[in-house]
Amino acid sequence: MTDLVLATRNPHKVREFERLLAPRRVLALPDDVVLPPEDGDTFEANAVPKARTAASATGRVAIADDSGIESAALAGAPGVYSARYAGPAASDKENLDKLLREAPAGSALAYVCVIAYVDPGTGEERCFEGRCTGRLAEVPRGAGGFGYDPAFIPDDGDGIRTMAELSEAEKDAISHRGRAARELLAWLAR
Repeated sequence: MTDLVLATRNPHKVREFERLLAPRRVLALPDDVVLPPEDGDTFEANAVPKARTAASATGRVAIADDSGIESAALAGAPGVYSARYAGPAASDKENLDKLLREAPAGSALAYVCVIAYVDPGTGEERCFEGRCTGRLAEVPRGAGGFGYDPAFIPDDGDGIRTMAELSEAEKDAISHRGRAARELLAWLAR
């Protein structure tokens, strides 16, 4: 079973991918690998260069994701700018606060994740997309998850709890990243 190098510096994503891709082993990106900037205009355009960089630097199969939240009320923003919505060095809280100021409570949201897969041995590259729709909560709730989770009420949930109020297993079953990871696992198992 092939190990997968995960091209990220985000510890939350590392833990989430370890759960989502089990029993496959997810390897940490070596500290000396410099990832390219996320300057693409799509999630795929940001994920693929990161996976290529990790695969080239390590000589191993690598994956990378780019993900974010799209607000219908904001014409799809913040989208690929989700991690830096309130500025280049913004915290999760600052980004969430900005979304709550700009989009009305109850408005439609979608989480989007694209996972890029690169095999340096065969040159094969693939992308897998997952989506999770929901709506914006009035106020943040819950201590789980990260990013925009405290204000995202998923359509596939009970209609009350935010992603940050769900258990890890509940979140993994319906999340954008969970769905993209299952697409990747199904493809790897072929």
